[in-house]
Amino acid sequence: MFDKHKGSKETTPEPVEAKKAPAPAPRPADTAAGSPQKVAMIGSGISIAGDVTADSNLKVEGTIEGRSVQTSHDIEVAESGKVTASIDARVVRIGGEVTGDVNGAEKVVIVKSGRVLGNIVAPRVQLEDGALFRGSIDMNPAPVAEVKSAANKPEGDERVAARPAVAAPKRPEAAAGASKEPGLTLKSG
Repeated sequence: MFDKHKGSKETTPEPVEAKKAPAPAPRPADTAAGSPQKVAMIGSGISIAGDVTADSNLKVEGTIEGRSVQTSHDIEVAESGKVTASIDARVVRIGGEVTGDVNGAEKVVIVKSGRVLGNIVAPRVQLEDGALFRGSIDMNPAPVAEVKSAANKPEGDERVAARPAVAAPKRPEAAAGASKEPGLTLKSG
């Protein structure tokens, strides 16, 4: 209507919505997990002795020493994090140090600063250049629960024994038609 400055262009009033404060930026922990869920954090000055069970995403910057760390969501071990326990989660991302077996229902990622001493079971495993890993990797598509139950079956269960046992003769001369090479027994028939 009335303009204080003569000769200036007429301006239209801004809508009320435009004057609102901008929405807060998402927290880095939320975006790192890939979902807007809340993240439980074990900070860099925190040390836990015992088992940890979480009902949300978990970020470890401190130290955990126990038998297991479990959640049905994601676990991230930050560069400053140190876990001495088995880890069982949907997605496991390791940037710190883990001593223990790692089970990921979807995938396990070890970034370049990550160090793992233990076995990994997950359908997808990603090791970035520079990551340190010592153990075995099982990318069996079976759910982790089935893998765990198969490992706990008693010996002699025929479902666990995938390879037939072959007994070598005690004396080389006892095997008819055996080759002369030590440790190798061939039978015809």
